[in-house]
Amino acid sequence: MSATFDNIRQYLKKVQEIASLSPREVKILSTPRRIKKTTLKVERKTFPAWRILFNDALGPGKGGIRFHPQASQDEVVSLAFWMMIKNALAELPYGGAKGAVKFDPKNASPKFQEAVSRKYIDAFYQVLGENQDIPAPDVYTDAQIIAWMLDEYEKKIGCHAPAAITGKPLELGGCQLRLDATAQGGFYIIREMIKTFRLPKSQLKIAIQGFGNAGANLAQMLEKDHLKIVAVSDSQGGTYQTSGLKMAEIKKVKEETRSVTNYSPGQSITNQEILELPVDILILAALENQITEANVSQVKARYIIEIANGPVTYQAEQELFARKKLVVPDVLANAGGVIVSYFEWCQNRTGNILEMSYLVKLLEEKMTHNWEKLTTLQKETSPPISLKTAAYLVAIKRILAAEKLRGRI
Repeated sequence: MSATFDNIRQYLKKVQEIASLSPREVKILSTPRRIKKTTLKVERKTFPAWRILFNDALGPGKGGIRFHPQASQDEVVSLAFWMMIKNALAELPYGGAKGAVKFDPKNASPKFQEAVSRKYIDAFYQVLGENQDIPAPDVYTDAQIIAWMLDEYEKKIGCHAPAAITGKPLELGGCQLRLDATAQGGFYIIREMIKTFRLPKSQLKIAIQGFGNAGANLAQMLEKDHLKIVAVSDSQGGTYQTSGLKMAEIKKVKEETRSVTNYSPGQSITNQEILELPVDILILAALENQITEANVSQVKARYIIEIANGPVTYQAEQELFARKKLVVPDVLANAGGVIVSYFEWCQNRTGNILEMSYLVKLLEEKMTHNWEKLTTLQKETSPPISLKTAAYLVAIKRILAAEKLRGRI
């Protein structure tokens, strides 16, 4: 397994000690139920592709499909595991799954992207479906790609099946709230954190690594709530201004020049430097393994929010916890996306279209409930544990209860 999954194993070892898990339970929690791999062939080019189901004790698999030039089986296994934990923590009727194609869509034509999307479904449609494994968008995939995938899936099975894939365009049964659901869920968690710890809202300084869909939307929500963002970055680097950045200007520069580094009033910084700024809240919305043993000692922020999957390694998170810094785990902070995917799935299955205001309220209630559940468990546990360890404990308890009821343990 990858270094990323090695981090997962360390969390499992910690939970095993706290919850007295048996070797059989640990094996179930650390072994994918199904790994499907193939090679997609498009116009004489080949692209490795995967669909991995980690666990289905609580329900059908659920997890996105990413297109990325560095995609690997180890990464997809880790992402599927995190989906298992995230879905269990959010009390959704899903197991965990993930898919990927080792492909860079940035310089590919729409026609070529469509061909890759349809080939993916051709390869994996037999293990997908609303009661088996439900994909969604992820890194470098969007509603249009999902639309092509749904169309191909329905051609293969010979009937309409809108609940088979979520993150669709509205015209094909998508949910309007899905567009910024990850950011909205993250916003609710940050708001609850500020309340819980009675932080001086007007004095807080925030840095955001990652200005993609989730990071950019979250930045705008925080600014609207009168919080000061002093730094943002994307894959090219970042910009830093102690007096605070204006998100409308940053967004315009990003759209016109393709990078926030070109925002002239700000000081140009690297993606490494943004992690070490003297801020109160550091939001990680880029990639995994950003804070590691190599740089954790330079992190000054008191509160670190994981919007990306796995941006803080196990050893780094333990060191931050020892230094009394709070890491809000990805499986809690970025769960808004899959919760709204669940809303879309339910609507597609029943045909009952729910009001936007009701769905927003339901998302807020779920995120708030999950925050309270974890912070309460953390307070009640002795010796003290990190918030991420608390998240794993809650999720794993639910997964193992389902496994036992099914007679698998």
